[in-house]
Amino acid sequence: MGMCLSCFGGAADDIATPDPVTRRQQLAEAAEKRQKETAYRGVKNPEAVERKRKKQEETEKQAMSSSVSGGGGGGLKWQVG
Repeated sequence: MGMCLSCFGGAADDIATPDPVTRRQQLAEAAEKRQKETAYRGVKNPEAVERKRKKQEETEKQAMSSSVSGGGGGGLKWQVG
């Protein structure tokens, strides 16, 4: 039984581990890839979804800036009669 394990004694020494900076970079890239895959699971065209989301954000920003720059008019008109 001990003879079989002795064959693999040097195998652990052959594995090279990357330096900590490279390892962190690899882990960050893997996490980003998993996050993208999770966000677009079931979506056939993720680029189109991203473009649509950005366009919607820009539209919301324009709406917010126009309502703020409107100076309180708010689009409602009071009619005193």
